[in-house]
Amino acid sequence: MNNTIQERDVYVAIADPTRRKLIRLLADAEELPLYELTSQFQMGRTAVSKHLAILKDADLVTNRKIGRETRYRLNPAPLQEVKDWLSFYEQFWNERAMLLKNLLEE
Repeated sequence: MNNTIQERDVYVAIADPTRRKLIRLLADAEELPLYELTSQFQMGRTAVSKHLAILKDADLVTNRKIGRETRYRLNPAPLQEVKDWLSFYEQFWNERAMLLKNLLEE
């Protein structure tokens, strides 16, 4: 698979714990500048920017420039795809748990 296409995949974007933390931080705020996001990690601004670029490629993050500052905002819409995918397995395991409960009660 082409690396560029893979980076745009929402599942690839959320696979990394750093990116999941960035999503959480942005979910808790309307918008955050890069320096505030960077202060939450033990890595440099360049590394955080690379993670944000992957999230942006997956359309999970938008950004805008205000002077020399870049501010980031969460776009949660692509996460609906993940929720829909997981809901199938949630139903699957709920049905299996009910079957097991019924077997144990017999």
